[in-house]
Amino acid sequence: MSAAGTATIQRDTQGELVIVSGDWTLASAPALTDLVAALKRKLPAGARVDARDVGRVDTAGAGLLLDLAGTSSIDGLDANRRALFDAVAKAQSAPMVVPPRDTGLVALLARTGAAAEQVARDAWQLLGFIGLILATLARGVFDPRRWRITSLAFHLEQTGLDAVPIVVLLNFLVGAVVAFLGATVLKDFGASIFTVELIGYSFLREFGVLLTAILIAGRSGSAFTAQIGSMKAREEIDAIRTLGLDPVEVLVLPRLLALLIALPMLTFLAMLAGIVGGAAVCALTLDISPTMFVTRFHDLAAAKHFWVGMSKAPLFAFLIAAIGCLEGFKVSGSAESVGTHTTSSVVQSIFVAILVDALAAIFYMEINV
Repeated sequence: MSAAGTATIQRDTQGELVIVSGDWTLASAPALTDLVAALKRKLPAGARVDARDVGRVDTAGAGLLLDLAGTSSIDGLDANRRALFDAVAKAQSAPMVVPPRDTGLVALLARTGAAAEQVARDAWQLLGFIGLILATLARGVFDPRRWRITSLAFHLEQTGLDAVPIVVLLNFLVGAVVAFLGATVLKDFGASIFTVELIGYSFLREFGVLLTAILIAGRSGSAFTAQIGSMKAREEIDAIRTLGLDPVEVLVLPRLLALLIALPMLTFLAMLAGIVGGAAVCALTLDISPTMFVTRFHDLAAAKHFWVGMSKAPLFAFLIAAIGCLEGFKVSGSAESVGTHTTSSVVQSIFVAILVDALAAIFYMEINV
């Protein structure tokens, strides 16, 4: 084992001479730093440094020796070590350039443009991924050997059956809140009976499917991203490709088809739960009996309102599953990346669900449905 770096001062005819020896490496840097500081206090300016007896030296040691030598040259260096010392000296002398930080209008416009570009890039990637899903689905739909029934059943239970309690409870409570608020306003006009129409129309057309989609985006969409992202981090997706399998067919299609089946069913249950919640409030606070509620609801709630709400469920399911799986494939390999893309998946899914619901509402209003 080589000795740690040392330095001694000698005097000759040319003045002070510092003879250094041993290893000048990062491992000994704390002790060598104190040694260099002590020597610099004793040495006059321009003292020479002799490094012939130096053992190992790295960039940390070279920096300390250059600090010790100051403006003087270091003697006894071969070509390789001279190159190392020149590189360290150049790095130490290079000025630190701090780019100016613009916090004004230019920075605001730059960040706005970058955000808009990222949104456009994400939309383009989603569109391409949807095309890939449809192409893969078209290849396997007529080949029963490629169907993954076990995986489909597992994800159907995970996304559908396990989500029933939270979906029913949330919509029941929201239905009760809508009925209570509607009754509070309509009572001043002597029109409390119209609370039945308010509950029926809102849950059949909008609340039932939208609340369910938001819940599924936060519950199942994030789960899809985390599952696929974890597989990407563990290189399991590369293993799937090595086996000659298509990751979209193995991982995406079962989740997509399960959500296409589960979300309409959950939407139907959400509609029922919201209406029951509203009926309970009507019975308790407005003296509208369940029989009267059901009779008026039957007379005034047309079937078209039900089909308007149900028609949006498969579209929401497709988009939520596509976004969740796509964000999973974007994971770079770290746990931090999994968390980042899971959050992005939830935000994008909820935003897209609300945007599509708003566009659908305008469309149905224009065609008088």
